Amino acid sequence: MGQLDDVGEADGWRCWLCDEPVDRDMPANDPRSATVDKRITKARAKKKKQRKPEIPPERLAHKGCNTNKGANDPVVPWPAHLIVVEPASIIAAAERLERKGGREAMARCPTQEDADAAAAWLIDRMSRLSPDLSVSSQVTSTGGQYLISLTT
Repeated sequence: MGQLDDVGEADGWRCWLCDEPVDRDMPANDPRSATVDKRITKARAKKKKQRKPEIPPERLAHKGCNTNKGANDPVVPWPAHLIVVEPASIIAAAERLERKGGREAMARCPTQEDADAAAAWLIDRMSRLSPDLSVSSQVTSTGGQYLISLTT
């Protein structure tokens, strides 16, 4: 269980997919038990096939979250309490920002307050999703809505 402990400590015992706490003492068959996810997405799998030496990081995930993801690209949901329109895929945006840097449009919100709340949540979530990626958020008024962007 050494690898699981190392990965769990690195991720602060939080599931990288649902961002909920993981209990290391749960029975192995429980869907809330701890597993190690290789975090291979389609983009990373394609790089692996092209023999590029990037090794995807191992991340802590609940057994249920890891099983539900399977071989598909993982999805990090936006919380239901945030009012966002046209939300971007958080993991795809994180991978692009890690790879290229720059700016990513993440969502639109109907009010400044909604946009500020969503931007704060997004920065917090990105800090755990990609700990080595330093991002800041920007909220811009765009014709009656507010655009949330992340910048490296």
